Amino acid sequence: ELIPGARVGHIGLQRDEATAIASQYYAKLPARLDGSVVLMIDPMLATGGSAVAALDLLHHAGARDIRMICIVAAPDGVRLVERHYPDVRIFTPVIDRELNEHKFIVPGLGDFGDRLYGTS
Repeated sequence: ELIPGARVGHIGLQRDEATAIASQYYAKLPARLDGSVVLMIDPMLATGGSAVAALDLLHHAGARDIRMICIVAAPDGVRLVERHYPDVRIFTPVIDRELNEHKFIVPGLGDFGDRLYGTS
């Protein structure tokens, strides 16, 4: 009811903790994205690898007007997204200072997926 007529898609990506590389385990997108405004929502933009992988899928599906919304971001992730997709607008209330040795945003929220799903 927030956005009547909105179509919803889902992209499932999981980051390998050792390499920090994202792998896709699920994707279900609306049939046609060309001409649509796409809101890509991800709680955290850390390295940007998962975001770029998701943007690749959306772009391949025809999306061109994409806006990324995240709760917290790191400079590395913002730079990577801007380098690969300069037309994507990123909306975030805060860009924290850096990534730590585990590629977590500092100070950040820790591992958002672990917090959301109760895993560790």
